Amino acid sequence: MEDSTQEHLENAEHAEHAAHEGNPFLTTVSVTIAVLAVLAATVGSFESLETAEAINDKSEAAYLQNKASDQWSFFQAKSIKKNSYEIAAAMGGPATDQFQANAKRNEADGAEIEAKATEFEKQVDEKLRDSDLREYRHHVLTFAVTLLHISIAVATLSIITRGKRWPWIGSLALGALGAIAAGFAYI
Repeated sequence: MEDSTQEHLENAEHAEHAAHEGNPFLTTVSVTIAVLAVLAATVGSFESLETAEAINDKSEAAYLQNKASDQWSFFQAKSIKKNSYEIAAAMGGPATDQFQANAKRNEADGAEIEAKATEFEKQVDEKLRDSDLREYRHHVLTFAVTLLHISIAVATLSIITRGKRWPWIGSLALGALGAIAAGFAYI
């Protein structure tokens, strides 16, 4: 990231030198470079934010998956206890009623635990979908910021060639494509 910051400064320096030459077109190119640099920095920031949020969503999904796994383990333990009490009740004896009551209680607890585990799994799926969307945005924004960086470099060619217009026009087209691509990341 630091290298791209330095790149913007170098392009701005070229633009500053061109502005001192007194050629109005080169001043226009210099302003164009400044605007493109601001756009590139902004899109680059959004790209970084989307990357961070994608990683955060994946981490939360892993955390929620662990919670779901814990609940399923707890559910299995309750199920085993319920079955044990049912077997004990089937054997008969003075504690049969107590065993049946314990079996029913463990069955009810198990249903509650199963609902929690299912809810955690839904949340995991949600976080993974969010992460996928943010990864998609990251890729689109990477493409957009690359186009903006290229447009800055191409605009600089107008300064280096002492006022040729074709690089500037090309840079405007590339910059517009970069801005449009950045917009598509959020559509």
